[in-house]
Amino acid sequence: MEREYGSYSDEELIVRLRDGEERITEYLMNKYKNLVRRKARSMYILGADGDDLIQEGMIGLFKALRDYDSGRDASFLTFADLCVSRQMYTAVQASKRQKHIPLNTYVSLYGSAGTNRDGEEEESLVNVLSDVAGTNPEDVVIDRENVIQLEQTIERELSGFEKQVLDLYLTGMSYQQIAKVLGRDDKSTDNALQRIKTKLRRAIGRENT
Repeated sequence: MEREYGSYSDEELIVRLRDGEERITEYLMNKYKNLVRRKARSMYILGADGDDLIQEGMIGLFKALRDYDSGRDASFLTFADLCVSRQMYTAVQASKRQKHIPLNTYVSLYGSAGTNRDGEEEESLVNVLSDVAGTNPEDVVIDRENVIQLEQTIERELSGFEKQVLDLYLTGMSYQQIAKVLGRDDKSTDNALQRIKTKLRRAIGRENT
C-alpha cells in the first residue's frame, strides 16, 4: 500500500478517497497511528488510561479523514493533529478521572508553552513556582507537600477555563494549540495562561509567608 500511495500528498489522497477509493482510509489511518500514540503519551498525565486514549485518538483521526476540507482547513496533518487532540481531551473530561497535576507526574511541571503572543519564550511552570517559593526546581519536584499545595491552589484559585488551559499546557501544548482544542481565540487563551501564572505566584507566595 505504501508503494501504491506513498508518492501522493495527503490532500491528493483525500480527493481520491472522496471519489470512492476506500482503501485510502486504511492507508492514512496506518500512516498517522504514531501521531495518535504520541498524543496519547502526552495526554496520559491528565489521568486517562493509555489504551483508551489511543482508541479515542483513532476516532479523532477517522473524523479528520471524514471532515477535512482542503479549501477551508490547513494541511491535513495540522487538521488531524487538532482532531486527535480534541477527541482525546473531550474523552478525558468526560471520564471525570483526571486531576489537574497528578502527583506521579512531576515532570509535567517542566512543560513549556513555547512563545507568547509577543514572541517571548514562556517559562516553565516549575520555574514560576520555584521563583516564588525561593527554592530551586529540583526541590519543588521532590517535595510532595509542595505538589499537594499546588493542587489545592489550582482548585481554589483558577476558573474552569483556566483549569482547562493549565491541563493542556502541562501536556506540552502551546497556547495556540490550546486555543484550537478548546475552541477559543489565541488572545483569550494566552491571557488565561498569564493569569494562571500570576495567581499561582500570588497564592504560593502568600502560603509561604
